[in-house]
Amino acid sequence: MSVDQYKKEVGMMNLEKLIEGREGISQKQFPIPDKELLERFEQLYLGAVNDVMREFCLLDQALPNRIKPLREYRTVAGFAFTVKSAPNVKITGEMEFRTQMLDELGEDHFVIWDTSRDQQATLWGGVMTSTAKGKKVKAACIDGGIRDTHQILEADFPVFYEYRISNGSLGRCLITHYQIPIKIGGVTIKPGDVILGDIDGVLVVPRDIAYDVLIRAEEIKENEKKIFSWVHEGQTIQEIADKGGYF
Repeated sequence: MSVDQYKKEVGMMNLEKLIEGREGISQKQFPIPDKELLERFEQLYLGAVNDVMREFCLLDQALPNRIKPLREYRTVAGFAFTVKSAPNVKITGEMEFRTQMLDELGEDHFVIWDTSRDQQATLWGGVMTSTAKGKKVKAACIDGGIRDTHQILEADFPVFYEYRISNGSLGRCLITHYQIPIKIGGVTIKPGDVILGDIDGVLVVPRDIAYDVLIRAEEIKENEKKIFSWVHEGQTIQEIADKGGYF
């Protein structure tokens, strides 16, 4: 957006900081390879990572509990590829835009789909699953409907979703944007954020702090190994608490 366009849009308001905070997308590079970062996150579980988010004063990074795993997955981690759609009766142009979006999907992406609380259409099915798996996408999270469930299960591809219904999307909704900041529940998700999913749901780790969160979560995992060992040894609750343990 040019300076003149910006001034015309906001008038006399000073919105530069708000726009940067809401629309800015981090390009932060990690001190380790991206794949190593994701692999190490996949050795953790969401509870430990979420506890670290609390230490960073981020208490609302878990997606709403209406979103559930299709299977009892162990942790899967990827980089957010965001999609935005909305209920709509328009059909023309949808397949062309969807094709463009799918072309940009890539390895290690974790699709996060904001459906604008669509309660009628399915946004993910068997063909989408096959396409994503072929492009080495890690997983998909749909804040809405899925179908072709047997095909998704046979593909062994992690999917998180709200509901299942046989309705297709064409003629019921339109993809309006992709790779933009979106919001699901109270959680803002930006392209490139680290997304984690397991049996307990889906968690968003902002890209700017992802490496620091990883290091601290690995420490928590080791600490909890000690606590479990103390419990199994039969130590008292007070003895464990005196060592810094928690329950």
